Amino acid sequence: MKKISSRSTLFNKVFFPIIWFGFCVVLIAIGIWGSPEHSIDWVFVGGPFMFMVVGYVLMKAFIFDLMDEVFDAGDSLIVRNKGRDIRVVLKDIKNVSYQTMSNPQRVTLNLRKKTDFGQEISFTPVTSLWAFKKNKDILVLIDRIDELRGE
Repeated sequence: MKKISSRSTLFNKVFFPIIWFGFCVVLIAIGIWGSPEHSIDWVFVGGPFMFMVVGYVLMKAFIFDLMDEVFDAGDSLIVRNKGRDIRVVLKDIKNVSYQTMSNPQRVTLNLRKKTDFGQEISFTPVTSLWAFKKNKDILVLIDRIDELRGE
């Protein structure tokens, strides 16, 4: 079995949101208690609050739904999320969407059957230092799924 998902998923799903929201909370605290007169500085309260709302919406759409790990097991994929595993047979994959121009890069598998993780499974593939380079393992996986679809 070859791991085809990125090791940075844990950072993206856990540590990045903590850093993001923590920084916003610090700025809000500075706005509320930072001035000597103790008058609220609304720029330091309203701005970070807006960043928190927009950040949450974007993270919910692009980060929180990512699977923890995905392994290529030949004729199927092993998907691991929150301590649970499922096996997705390649023939059950209806469509593969591979977005390279997003951060993090994203692969979304649309499935024919609903699984414990839903009918769409998204994960971050292993990325190279060159941001625009496509992952060869994902391209080969797409070709293998396309071959199975033609049979």
